[in-house]
Amino acid sequence: MRITELLTKDTITLSLKSNRKNDVIDELISVLDSAGKLASRAQFKKAILNREEQSTTGIGEGIAIPHAKTSAVKKPAIAFGRSTRGVNYESLDGQPAHLFFMIAAPEGANNTHLEALSRLSTILLKEDVRKQLLEAKSETDILNIINLHDQEEKQEEQSMSGKKKFIVAVTACPTGIAHTYMSADSLKAKAAEMGVDIKVETNGSGGAKNVLTQEEIENAVAVIVAADTKVEMNRFNGKHVIEAAVADGIRKPQQLIERALKKDSPIFRGDGTSNSDREQSGGRGIGATIYKHLMSGVSNMLPFVVGGGILIAISFMFGFNSANPDDPTYHPIAEALMTIGGGNAFALMVPVLAGFIAMSIADRPGFAAGMVGGMLATSGGAGFLGGLVAGFLAGYVVVGLRKVFAGMPSSLEGIKTILIYPLLGIAITGFIMLFVVNKPVGALNTAISEFLSGLGTGNAILLGIILGLMMAFDMGGPVNKAAYVFGTGLLANGVYEPMAAIMAAGMVPPLGIALATTFFKRKFNKQDQEAGKVNYIMGLSFITEGAIPFAAADPIRVIPSLMIGSAVAGALSMMFSIGLRAPHGGLFVIPLVDGSWLLYLVAVIIGAIVTAVLLGVLKKPVSTN
Repeated sequence: MRITELLTKDTITLSLKSNRKNDVIDELISVLDSAGKLASRAQFKKAILNREEQSTTGIGEGIAIPHAKTSAVKKPAIAFGRSTRGVNYESLDGQPAHLFFMIAAPEGANNTHLEALSRLSTILLKEDVRKQLLEAKSETDILNIINLHDQEEKQEEQSMSGKKKFIVAVTACPTGIAHTYMSADSLKAKAAEMGVDIKVETNGSGGAKNVLTQEEIENAVAVIVAADTKVEMNRFNGKHVIEAAVADGIRKPQQLIERALKKDSPIFRGDGTSNSDREQSGGRGIGATIYKHLMSGVSNMLPFVVGGGILIAISFMFGFNSANPDDPTYHPIAEALMTIGGGNAFALMVPVLAGFIAMSIADRPGFAAGMVGGMLATSGGAGFLGGLVAGFLAGYVVVGLRKVFAGMPSSLEGIKTILIYPLLGIAITGFIMLFVVNKPVGALNTAISEFLSGLGTGNAILLGIILGLMMAFDMGGPVNKAAYVFGTGLLANGVYEPMAAIMAAGMVPPLGIALATTFFKRKFNKQDQEAGKVNYIMGLSFITEGAIPFAAADPIRVIPSLMIGSAVAGALSMMFSIGLRAPHGGLFVIPLVDGSWLLYLVAVIIGAIVTAVLLGVLKKPVSTN
């Protein structure tokens, strides 16, 4: 497939009007939307902004390639925009961006499409191409320039050519569309310039290409891993591995190659555990590292909490004590639901949390120790807090064991993951949990639960306000997740009111946006009004992120409006003493709440109305010029 089958005249604009990053993104999205390439403008923008949060797509040299792979795309396409004066796009080299290629890939994009998209990113590395694009007079000129340089890539066969200086590399970015291939091409070009043999494996959306063989890895001086997503590392056992961001492959190829030639990195021990250079050197801060491991545990725990919580709630529809054989309201279905949801799914919540936190830290060898530590936290009364401690404890215990046994003969390598790490990891984690952690953390856990259960109306409302503000502050970001984790953790301790407040508050931002775009049409353009309709569904489904595109476009007015509405909903939910055992589901689980479902619905509606009215008052009317 030719690139110009994706980049067409109707997706090219030669005179971008915007001079700010978010406005350029909006302008390019409008181009794609007008050309009929998008199924949902709001969802596509959300995916684009999510990619920007991971790392800027302003790659330097005056180029920006915002991109996303999402079901919000109907047809794969590329939008091109040019700004003569330049835009501050937070580029890697700090320079303004002039050339913008927005890549829209559908969720089911095939390899033909992905290969064409990847070729575009490599073409843009050529200085003469950039110069020609800046000087082009028409859309036809742009297409002719791309066509001239668009050549089908052959699968690379290069490998060791007998030189002593041979290195291998892997590049990967979260979407695997642009940065993966630009990083690979930048490394190959610089290696050729330096007289170094290199083979680069690309882990893109279409799968791994130019895959490294074990022989090539063994004969390489060192390995460069330029990636912002997970790469299979165990194959690099015993090699010097330089780990860096995928953008470093684009911007700093010479530095990475020089480090590889000097073997300026630790030897990787491929026993299932990996400490990246970036974490060791401070590239990933301690807070970000802890957050990453915590979210790994929480995301794997949630299906157990959601499924188990809803089953428990359904069992109460037969009667509050209907699962008890000795109660007059007993029903065997209620008992079965309670056994499945509470006795099993919910019982696995803390062990799964701890197991996957440990696995995130120490990979598979940490999983067993984490699971056992979580079980001990549950049986010892340490609950959710104990599970957090167990997960981090088990993970770092196994990391420590890895270092202790690093000097074992390579012939005994396999025995580590099968015997040594499970045996010692479980034993050490278990002893520390039993004799050091469980008692004090259990006491703290009990104290927190009793305090929250005994909150007076005033304090309960204050807690609801705080949780509401947190849920709407960054809508899916770290603050929002902190509130959500707090609520799910309390479910394990039998405290259900904060979770209800959290879900009510999380439903308000998209619902408030939807109401505002419906009743205050003068304050929103046509595209926003259409996107607002989608927010009814997202809000009722407890998908707070639906409000992100609106907040990103006008944060000063929108975010405070969302936070106030969510705070109102959270406060009312706590005031009405509503409890919720299912931490997800939105409208679908409202009938299952503990307390009046009608009052709970009122709390959500009032919060959404408050947000809508504030938006109607604060936002300026859209210009009709």
